[in-house]
Amino acid sequence: MDILRSVRAVAEAEGPGVVDWDRAASAAKEATDPGSIAISDAERAGYAADVRDARSRLTEVAGIEFDVPDTVEVQNRHHWIDASVGTFRRVMDPIEAAAADPGGPDGTFDATPAKRGPAFAQDVSRVANTGSMAFALGFLSRNVLGQYDPLLLADEPDADHGLYFVHPNIVAVASALDVDYPRFRRWIAFHEVTHAAEFGAAPWLPEYLESRVERGVEGMVGGEGGVSRGLDPDAFAELQAAMTAVEGYAEVLMDRAFDGEYADLRAKLDERRGGGGPVRRLAQRLLGLGLKRRQYERGAAFFRHVADERGIEAAGAVWERAENLPTGDELDDPDAWIVRVDP
Repeated sequence: MDILRSVRAVAEAEGPGVVDWDRAASAAKEATDPGSIAISDAERAGYAADVRDARSRLTEVAGIEFDVPDTVEVQNRHHWIDASVGTFRRVMDPIEAAAADPGGPDGTFDATPAKRGPAFAQDVSRVANTGSMAFALGFLSRNVLGQYDPLLLADEPDADHGLYFVHPNIVAVASALDVDYPRFRRWIAFHEVTHAAEFGAAPWLPEYLESRVERGVEGMVGGEGGVSRGLDPDAFAELQAAMTAVEGYAEVLMDRAFDGEYADLRAKLDERRGGGGPVRRLAQRLLGLGLKRRQYERGAAFFRHVADERGIEAAGAVWERAENLPTGDELDDPDAWIVRVDP
């Protein structure tokens, strides 16, 4: 870990885009200890068994048939950065495209400062954006435990989904929470495999989420003549409701399917999500992680109520079609969703 080399990588950001992605990734890795993935064959087999057992239990409990990725990756923090920078880049593609647009609707280039701005200002903006992205990638790589990647916005529509476990983070958090590491690792596996179950049960979900992301970003970066229309509130609201459902369902199902005691794990992990020192709390606020925590809590409350009233299999009706997703109002009034959908 070398902070000076990280700063130098950001300062040397270059290229035509609003972010120098290669240098953002390099800076994030220079500022982050990769951690060790020197694990035994038995431990590697343990990860595989956790995923396999989670799939069997989730199929049994929720009545959902789904596949898990062919390859499950045990990563260090640098591996996670490399795997995730492509996702960040795909989300930013519309903004990159707008920044590279040479001019108006006829494609002509207008080099006046009012339209394009001095080259120096663009360079400064690129450095700032690259530094912000490096900070986000580095912070997240030190905190993410596992991740299911449905490869949203992927260039190859037939690309396989991914399942990652950031091993040094799982070990570190299990120690910090003073919980049994194999049990904690298994519980995290159940959470990530639950996301695979959601997307497996809802083949329409990736396209639904992609369309809302694209509409929201396009609204910010340009309409006629490249003039921003502002954030699309409907796209944002629908995206938020869908992600709240994704996170909330995973929280409830992972607990009900887990084949062991989990109450202490849930209590300690929930406390960790809202805790930490002032720097961690500031980073969480800047990265919107407080919103993500709210998604967990709000979505879990919705699905606990539905599961208590109709059963956990009935709660899975949310994935039958897009129209079954709860609205923002229904997330706070699950009985209204039950009346409308009648699962």
